[in-house]
Amino acid sequence: MKAEVLKKFEELHGDAQGVNVYFAPGRVNLIGEHTDYNGGHVFPCALTIGTYVAARKRTDRKLTFYSMNFERLGIVEGSLDDLTPSKEADWTNYPKGVMWAFAGRDMKMDCGLDIVLYGNIPNGSGLSSSASLEVVTGYLLKDLYGFDVTNVDLAKIGQYSENNFNGMNCGIMDQFASAMGKKDNAIFLDTADLSYEYAPLVLQGAKIVVTNSNVKHSLVNSAYNERRSECEKALEELQTVVDIKGLGDLTEEQFETHKGAIQSEVRVRRAKHAVYENQRTIRAVDALKKNNLELFGELMNASHVSLRDDYEVSCEEIDVLVEEAWKVDGVIGSRITGGGFGGCTVSIVRDEAIAAFQAKVGAAYEERVGKKADFYVVEIGDGPSRL
Repeated sequence: MKAEVLKKFEELHGDAQGVNVYFAPGRVNLIGEHTDYNGGHVFPCALTIGTYVAARKRTDRKLTFYSMNFERLGIVEGSLDDLTPSKEADWTNYPKGVMWAFAGRDMKMDCGLDIVLYGNIPNGSGLSSSASLEVVTGYLLKDLYGFDVTNVDLAKIGQYSENNFNGMNCGIMDQFASAMGKKDNAIFLDTADLSYEYAPLVLQGAKIVVTNSNVKHSLVNSAYNERRSECEKALEELQTVVDIKGLGDLTEEQFETHKGAIQSEVRVRRAKHAVYENQRTIRAVDALKKNNLELFGELMNASHVSLRDDYEVSCEEIDVLVEEAWKVDGVIGSRITGGGFGGCTVSIVRDEAIAAFQAKVGAAYEERVGKKADFYVVEIGDGPSRL
């Protein structure tokens, strides 16, 4: 990958002298979905797929961006003197948003950049290609311009830029998982205060399999922001009867006691998901620590049902993938992962069942929805780096 982006850089800019290549991973979330903006817990891990960027400083204030994934767009130009979002800027709004957020923290770039990018995260898959791009941008700015930021700062800056520059009201999970990834570990993160611990993912005789529905979703235009505002409203209503900062502060019992304060049936279901999913995540990590993979799988399955019925962020294609996965012997658990409305499922599958899982789920999916699914047996990798 490094050689590929360097070769393309040389092709576009005449030479690759003084060019650095950087990488930041995508992520998959094992459990804890739509809890990160509700003050709950999440349990993601960084992947070994992600975004590769070749970058070199310029002598002027110009910015040039080229993506090997969107070659038809050619070189997209920008300027440090005009860091504003625009439709024409297309995908470059993500790195530009990070530069804008750095400048807002008084870390201003003194010269422009040439950037050539290649991502091997399937686009629109829900494996956080945008967070990966934000984190790799932050990491290369830190490295090239000597900005004093930690990897936790990079996660916060990435989230801030996506919220305020790109208009996507995401929580912190995706950027945190990319910035703080650790090989062979998942991250048990409390999004209320960003306290976290690494949990070794010892899946004796099993692997994580990500299944891509190949249904593309654009979260900015989806019901994601709507779900977030429904939860915020439900929280306000609950705060009239109970002293909490976020929905993640409640146990299931407390929620059932106080849910009458929520004035809409839809908001009751949204808040119920946030509360129950947070508790499921805490129990799932505990199960993993006790090597109880069966319980972990049951909690994954329950998470999907809640996301489908209470939070309503699944879709027909994803439900088919999960239902078919549940039928296969050797599948420990399977659920939707990511923001929803398409994208991927994540399953934990026993080694000896992986081939049958891919064959059976793939065939049933094609028969029932007329689309092909892609399967990735994923490895858990580290956070961002200069290669």
